[in-house]
Amino acid sequence: MSELHTPQAGGDATPDDDVVALLMRQHGDIRNLFDEVEAAEGDARQEAFRRLVRLLAVHETAEEEVVHPFVRRNVAGGDEVVEARLAEERSAKETLSALDDLETGDPKFLPRLRALRADVQEHARAEERYEFIHIRRNADAGALASLARGVKAAEAMAPTRPHPGVESAAANVALGPVAALMDRTRDAVRKAMGSG
Repeated sequence: MSELHTPQAGGDATPDDDVVALLMRQHGDIRNLFDEVEAAEGDARQEAFRRLVRLLAVHETAEEEVVHPFVRRNVAGGDEVVEARLAEERSAKETLSALDDLETGDPKFLPRLRALRADVQEHARAEERYEFIHIRRNADAGALASLARGVKAAEAMAPTRPHPGVESAAANVALGPVAALMDRTRDAVRKAMGSG
């Protein structure tokens, strides 16, 4: 079986000056990583799962710091829209936490992974429908680019590829627990957005 590698969002030649396009690519990368985890076995599954967890953590942190505040300020009914997304995120985080306690070879792992995937995909569709469309309608090119800078700062905190010289999943995870990663991501986003 050939090894699959999901590129980092924005890893193609498209300029990242539109936050909606960037977030849509991240949604695609997340879907691809779910595919990788399901298709892989053994250490390869563990590594793909770690990359998925890191991308999910960073993606959600970027949305909490960049997307949700914009929607709250600029969209009619924005508070309600954001609260609904946060409830979805909490549900997905609970599923992820239960999944993270399992070994990837455990017979319970794949069914729980599929449940997480369903939660994440439902959440992504809701974001695209209730947040992203309104960002596109309410943000000019300068605002889209500014928001994209914040998301790119977050993304830099969790590449979906292993770091060079860090070949094991355990060593990759040792680079920082998810909570610490989320804190560093928040700091990077705030700095990039000029509010840190």
